[in-house]
Amino acid sequence: MKAGTPRLQPALAGVFEQMAHAGLDDFYRGDIGREIAADLERAGSPVTREDMKAYHARWREPLQTRIPGASLFNVPPPAQGLASLILHGVFARLPEARPESFEHLHGLIEASKRAYAIRDRVVTDFDHLTVDPARYLTEGALAKEAAAVKGDRAAGWPIPSAEGDTIWMGAIDDKGIAVSFIQSLYWEYGSGVVLPKTGLIWQNRGIAFSLDPDSLNPLQPGRRPFHTLNTPLAVFDDGRVASYGAMGGDGQPQFQAQVFFRAFAYGQSVAEALDRPRFLFGKTWGKPSATLKVENRFDGAVLEKLDRAGHQIELVDKPYADMFGHAGLLVQDARGRIEAGHDPRSDGSAEGL
Repeated sequence: MKAGTPRLQPALAGVFEQMAHAGLDDFYRGDIGREIAADLERAGSPVTREDMKAYHARWREPLQTRIPGASLFNVPPPAQGLASLILHGVFARLPEARPESFEHLHGLIEASKRAYAIRDRVVTDFDHLTVDPARYLTEGALAKEAAAVKGDRAAGWPIPSAEGDTIWMGAIDDKGIAVSFIQSLYWEYGSGVVLPKTGLIWQNRGIAFSLDPDSLNPLQPGRRPFHTLNTPLAVFDDGRVASYGAMGGDGQPQFQAQVFFRAFAYGQSVAEALDRPRFLFGKTWGKPSATLKVENRFDGAVLEKLDRAGHQIELVDKPYADMFGHAGLLVQDARGRIEAGHDPRSDGSAEGL
């Protein structure tokens, strides 16, 4: 198909038209749900119409924690919002560092490792949690994790990671209502299955389950899979509100923290905080190596110091690389003025309507 050629999706259009007439509940329990289930059965999926009917979204209280000057909020399990809050909370309790210094980058990387280690022990379907995630977000718990960070040496990271295909959006209206939103099919094109009757591309979140019945996230009927999607919000003591986030699978908490602290600890503008070079430790899609991947705009002397500290660096020969997330940030001040920006690594936009 040539660029600019109209692409018509009548089956998908029919889904939206049906929901407009019959209501959103039709997606799971009405005619749309019936067609989805029939197509899934033909595709060999174990998901049945009864599974569709039984599903209901649940309103749940967000996780929250404090850093100096702000309250941070994120989504609870089975999402990895806990990891993002721990990462922010640990880094905020490390010794103060100059922006873009070894201490700045090393601190964020090591805080990420502490956060992911807890995430991988704890986060599962909220009906099957064995501990309260909030216990890891107290002052004492975060201070303990920060104290475990070695200021001059990299810890190992035997941390499995996953791929993803995601978008993040944020909005703040004239009444001050802020939204942080994220959506994903997981993996490029989800499961790769297009349901003919509805035109829907079926998602791939079930791959987060394990076939080991004794694992933290075993495959069981009615169980919710662990997933990487998380949507941060920050409310500052001075009246500012920030909606921010990024796509990027396991890397989401890392990208969020890099943007957040550049903007709010180091005083960079929204545009600069989004523009500055990023890192990603661990594996990512198309890159099986568990290394510290960095864009090529970082200070070479800082990278040398990171290398000497034990970080296995993989230099990505691009100034703006897709693997480092597509981030966004909106900030409303106490007088209602909003500053917003989108990532130069993506084709997104920031619009005032």
